[in-house]
Amino acid sequence: MQIVILAGGRGVRMGALTETTPKPMLMVAGKNLLQHKIDILPKEIDEVILVVGYLGEKIREFFGDNYNGKKIKYVVQKELFGTGDALWKTKDLINKKFLVMMGDDIYSKNDIEKCLAHDWAVLVKRSVDKICSGGKVILDKDGHIKDIIEGKHEGDNLLINAALYSLTPAIFKYPLVKIPGREEFGLPQTLLQAVDDFPIKVVQSELWLQMSNREDLKEAEKIIARNSEVTSH
Repeated sequence: MQIVILAGGRGVRMGALTETTPKPMLMVAGKNLLQHKIDILPKEIDEVILVVGYLGEKIREFFGDNYNGKKIKYVVQKELFGTGDALWKTKDLINKKFLVMMGDDIYSKNDIEKCLAHDWAVLVKRSVDKICSGGKVILDKDGHIKDIIEGKHEGDNLLINAALYSLTPAIFKYPLVKIPGREEFGLPQTLLQAVDDFPIKVVQSELWLQMSNREDLKEAEKIIARNSEVTSH
């Protein structure tokens, strides 16, 4: 089985940390961000497709063609036209159900396995703050995804898209959709076209760490120290 990891971004909010290092290669708790994901992938996943861009050669140098028993392939996204565009760059390599995740977030082993149990699924995290940013996930009466609304949101216990997906190659039959107000194609926006054709399951996350800035890196160090049994393999 395959997984696509989107690892092309620079991460400008990391400042000087990403001047010579791509964001997915930043270190947290003794590993780079990509290692945190690849090291906990279940045995069913034997091939990792890395979509690289900014300083992508450094990712290639580190992981090579085989890492931790997984075959590694690379696809280059020369211009950052969004997560939808990044995934579509891999479509000729995809042949069966697959997973997609972001290269700069940290996930738990259990969450990956829970998503793997479904043909179509999106990982979500309940918000803990009154105001939060991201993709607010709206459910239908059966508990499947109805809508994903980007922006800043107010409310209690909102469901926020954690950007880990289980998909089938049928996703590629839909045209790419731009993120409102931007010239980038979003994977969530494109995925919404499939909600009438496939029941897209919502999986609630145990642990999802977004790495947006330096403070996130420091906080992740503390959280991983307390949750090593969740993230370790």
